[in-house]
Amino acid sequence: MESEMGYTIRFDSVTCVSSLTLLTHFTLISHSSPNFFSLKLISHLTSSSSLFSSTTTTPLQSPSRHKLPSATMLHHDPFVSDLFATAISGVVAFSCLRLWEETAKRGLFDQKLNRKLVHITMGLVFILCWPLFGTDRWGSLFAAFFPGVNILRMLVIGLGIWKDEATVKSMSRFGDHRELLKGPLYYAATITLASIVYWRTSPISTAAICNLCAGDGMADVVGRRFGRKKILYNKNKSYAGSIAMASSGFLASIGYMWYFSSFGFMEGSWKKVIGFLVVSVISAVVESLPISTDLDDNLTVPLTSILVGSIVF
Repeated sequence: MESEMGYTIRFDSVTCVSSLTLLTHFTLISHSSPNFFSLKLISHLTSSSSLFSSTTTTPLQSPSRHKLPSATMLHHDPFVSDLFATAISGVVAFSCLRLWEETAKRGLFDQKLNRKLVHITMGLVFILCWPLFGTDRWGSLFAAFFPGVNILRMLVIGLGIWKDEATVKSMSRFGDHRELLKGPLYYAATITLASIVYWRTSPISTAAICNLCAGDGMADVVGRRFGRKKILYNKNKSYAGSIAMASSGFLASIGYMWYFSSFGFMEGSWKKVIGFLVVSVISAVVESLPISTDLDDNLTVPLTSILVGSIVF
């Protein structure tokens, strides 16, 4: 196709899925120069025209290739694109963490509320960046880089090797650096393993992270404020907190199902909605048990979500 500026735009492959058009590759070539600029805009290859679809889609195949190139968003080279995505996600996560460290340092919120705000937002904000990564296996490994670094960070601070009072204050209940070796360490490990093992195409990773972050976080916030009526088998937990956990985890899961399906990474369906409800309710029940208090709900909640999710999805 000839443009007024003397450029030719050559479309190598254009494929339509329902109402969604996937532009897989185009090259801008200048007639006046041997140099050319190439830009790949490749959308994910399993997409649905509707969020809630009962049909199953299969990956599209190029007529000239059995395997299409990795989808990239930030650069035509998948490796460079993943490097950019890693940098952006790191900046986003670090900025969010620094925000809550500053609020803790300045005493803007109660320490317990500040800790739970960190708990709720960090994981949810981080997985918002998942669509930036490529579709090959390296994408999930790049996405796990900063959560993996955070595991090491929790270890060195928790063991007292590195002093970081702002981090300790924002993530611990009682200001003891050794607390970072439990809940915060399990939290970072959950996001790391969800990235590597399940990734954004699996509802299991969505359920595990949403129930851990939104569900468990809101359980504490609501339970402390409205949890006057305690659960019979655990006086440390309340009905209000457990209801808030199941509701928040479920709604967050549905939100991220819609989010990832809008990029074509996951197909939305009513079956998944019911599955997310089952996972969130059972996770809330397990969180209310005394064993979660004795161990750590940052450990029992994601393990329950993964186990139940493996059955229902």
